[in-house]
Amino acid sequence: MSDARAVIGVLDDLRDESDELDRLVGALEPERWALPTPAPGWTVAHQIAHLAWTDRAALLAATDPDGFAAQAAAALKAPDTFVDDGAREGAAKPPAALLKSWRTGRDALQRALRAAPPEARFPWYGPPMSPAAVATARLMETWAHGQDLAEALGVTRAPTARLRHVARIGVRARDYAHAVRGIDAPGEEFRVELTAPDGSLWTYGPEGAAQRVTGPALDFCLLVTRRAHRDDLAVRAEGADADRWLDIAQAFAGPPGAGRAPKGGRG
Repeated sequence: MSDARAVIGVLDDLRDESDELDRLVGALEPERWALPTPAPGWTVAHQIAHLAWTDRAALLAATDPDGFAAQAAAALKAPDTFVDDGAREGAAKPPAALLKSWRTGRDALQRALRAAPPEARFPWYGPPMSPAAVATARLMETWAHGQDLAEALGVTRAPTARLRHVARIGVRARDYAHAVRGIDAPGEEFRVELTAPDGSLWTYGPEGAAQRVTGPALDFCLLVTRRAHRDDLAVRAEGADADRWLDIAQAFAGPPGAGRAPKGGRG
């Protein structure tokens, strides 16, 4: 697959993931936007406001690198609060205005990423990212925050093949998950084998690796987005280093946060 087709593919998946979440919240009564979600202190409105804020930041990075640099410098002066501050500001809007802002921003980001050369590199809070990487990161966040919203609304979402993007980030972020905690990453690659929603197998790493991780793709994605505790998931490790990784795995940049408390495990 060419780089251009790969970008289009992940952008199509991001659009579909966002549209699915939009259908979940788009028709909510105004009072339900104030429902609490599993993220402490965050309501339904905070979750959508955060997605809208991050879409706007990504759009700025793709279209005005100097403007993004100024915004990032201001944000990094308050690294522990700028994410919550952005969500709080957006959540204060009336639901209809917040919904319109999210839709407008994500549509503009789609257009900007589709128009960019596949080899472009945009600034970010970490290393610069390609259009495909930006889209993949946005899909991961949209899915993860969508999980928070689904739990708050008492909805069970059917997993889709779009999870492959979340799983891939989770695997590729293995060393970052160690670094953000000040731990040396293992020198060897792991083998990761995940059962996709359609029953097929998604595999990463050398087949003969001594350290292995196996389980349902959905459970692995819940683990690396820290939307469920490891004890409640059917993800298994072979090898001490792989076992340690499952305790600290994360697919997103920044501090890991407290994570979720176990609910009783799957056994």
